[in-house]
Amino acid sequence: MKIASFFSGAGGLDLGFTNAGFDLAFANDNWEGCWETFEKNHNHPICKKSITEIKPEEIPEVIGFVGGPPCQSWSLAGAMRGINDSRGKLFYNYVELIKAQQPLFFLAENVPGLLSDKHLPEFIKIIKAFNEIGYNVSYELLNAKDYGVPQDRQRVIIVGYHKKLGKKFEFPKPTNSYVFLRDAIGDLPSAKSAKEKNKTNGKTEIPNHEYMNGGFSTIYMSRNRVRSWDEHSFTIQAGGRHAPIHPQAPKMKFIEQNKREFVKGKENLYRRLSVRECARIQTFPDDFIFYYNDVADGYKMIGNAVPVKLAEAIANKIIEDIAPKKSNFVIVKSSFSEKEAKTPLPVRSDILSASQ
Repeated sequence: MKIASFFSGAGGLDLGFTNAGFDLAFANDNWEGCWETFEKNHNHPICKKSITEIKPEEIPEVIGFVGGPPCQSWSLAGAMRGINDSRGKLFYNYVELIKAQQPLFFLAENVPGLLSDKHLPEFIKIIKAFNEIGYNVSYELLNAKDYGVPQDRQRVIIVGYHKKLGKKFEFPKPTNSYVFLRDAIGDLPSAKSAKEKNKTNGKTEIPNHEYMNGGFSTIYMSRNRVRSWDEHSFTIQAGGRHAPIHPQAPKMKFIEQNKREFVKGKENLYRRLSVRECARIQTFPDDFIFYYNDVADGYKMIGNAVPVKLAEAIANKIIEDIAPKKSNFVIVKSSFSEKEAKTPLPVRSDILSASQ
């Protein structure tokens, strides 16, 4: 069962799907920083074009599309430009390729800000766009910690099943098997500081077990950045400067609103999580090696990825739904009626209210 991957990055989503039994037939990302990591770990070439330049005929026949369009446009932590940002418009390039190829299913992943008051009208348009090209669409705001990931990480997951299947995707129930920081990184020895200007040390005894050095901004110091050993990690972000502090340190001391300090006398314990520690928290295996010269690129690849275990849980459910029917499925380019296309898709008010 072959899939095509878009906005692939290091390939956390891809690894989850291949672990579940899918085969990767096509991958795409135009960021040079991820190419070597993707190709060496997945043993598969990556199309290096922007999705805006990909023609449908370049994509081999597959039964599924998976991808996480860039999230910065929709992030609550960013400028919230949404569809007014060129990156936000890439969602519709993804829709157009799906429309042209009509795969059996698709998956799209993005940040909770997509469900915010500001972006809700555009989110509804995106869902309707998927519906109008022939898909029954389901979406949920999931937290990765509910699926064996040692991290508080909320993400919007959208899954569409072609209407020929006659069903909608139902999200897998939480596993209730929680993994904490001690389980994920407690066995790792001390990490190495990156070299001057945060260049990589090269090969380390444990691959990628090095951390970004340098000062901490006032924004960083505005709130606690330490989770203890028996808690889930904060969300692993794409910027190394904002990586969480290792749980060996005591929680930061509150001084006043938007100001905290490291506990005096314990300053030596406050270091950022290493690239490898972040990878483990994102549930990448240790034999998945990240290639970079700037340590910041390691954090970027990992922070932008979908946690492998979360991707795998969703992929297992999709296989369960489509495997018995895949041989009977016939691709029909225009299989939905005009009446179906104009039928408004109900909005999940419970999910939207939970995200605000």
